[in-house]
Amino acid sequence: MPGRQAPDLGAPLTFARGPAWRNRLALAPLTNLQSHDDGRLSDDEYAWLVRRGEGGFGMVMTCAAHIRPDGHTFPGQLGVAGEEHLPGLTRLADAIAATGAVSCMQLQHGGRRADGTAGTPLVAPWDDEAKGAVALSTAGVERVVADFAAAAALAERAGFGGVELHGAHGYLLGQFLDARKNLRTDRYGGSPENRSRVIHETIEAVRAVTGPDFQLGLRLSPERYGVPLRDARTLAAEVLAGGRIDYLDLSLWDAFKEPYEPEFAGRRLIDYFTDLPRGEVRLGAAGKILSAAHGREILERGADFVLIGTGAIIHHDFAARAVADPEFVSDPQPVPAQRLCAESVGPAFLEYLATNWNDFVS
Repeated sequence: MPGRQAPDLGAPLTFARGPAWRNRLALAPLTNLQSHDDGRLSDDEYAWLVRRGEGGFGMVMTCAAHIRPDGHTFPGQLGVAGEEHLPGLTRLADAIAATGAVSCMQLQHGGRRADGTAGTPLVAPWDDEAKGAVALSTAGVERVVADFAAAAALAERAGFGGVELHGAHGYLLGQFLDARKNLRTDRYGGSPENRSRVIHETIEAVRAVTGPDFQLGLRLSPERYGVPLRDARTLAAEVLAGGRIDYLDLSLWDAFKEPYEPEFAGRRLIDYFTDLPRGEVRLGAAGKILSAAHGREILERGADFVLIGTGAIIHHDFAARAVADPEFVSDPQPVPAQRLCAESVGPAFLEYLATNWNDFVS
């Protein structure tokens, strides 16, 4: 919807359930490696997230937090898998709320991409000998759905305003969507309807165990990872029209790009989703949104909110700056290490950025 009358970045965003966000800027869920290896919250991760709430974001989301030990995916990953995680999560939820931001915990299971630290075989929708992963039985899939719901209930007990289901980036829920490899013959594989069934069942399971004012989001990768754009659009249409989630978060990597598949060229990727009927469900997008003008452009194309990743690492107050100054642009990379430390980027996160992202840290 290019050129539409879009809301201001600073306009509040209301939902069918739960609290309004004070503006249209959300902190994207960012891998940061800063917590303890058993999933307990560390002071560094606490400081990183609370500082973004202080920086004016309407919603602050955690990194992907594993819902059970065999889903653990990277060192220092936050956990939402048991009672041992509850004290730290409660401390975090309380502190984010005190900043005026709405808190959200992203729920994740690594599947075949898990790191194996649980000491049990990796699980996946299909057998993957190269990864050492074994296919979940039908009952095993049902157990995963129940475990996502239990993690959501734990997050609600901790005081979080909502959770987001991580169905993107080729992690377990997204692996079920893989048209190339998910050839299961039970109700969770084969056809597009069966491959997306685990998403719908997990949404329903979370709704069944959480309160009426608890917000529920879903993150999807609308292309690659074995997910045809046509299938992603169908799934998005279903969850938007169904009204059981409160928002859909599109992880686009570049919110301004055209689709990867040649047959869909000539139109931006985001445009294949902003034209879908969505009732009271909100639509957000992430990917290289590095200025106030970028954020406005995504809203003008039909999104309801934007998620900020890189810009929020560089500026803890990206949101406040973008709301106050229509000309605000994030500082360019590389960024001096000392400057990032001043933005509450802890040592483990700093090392991750320096090692895994070219020219991020100088």
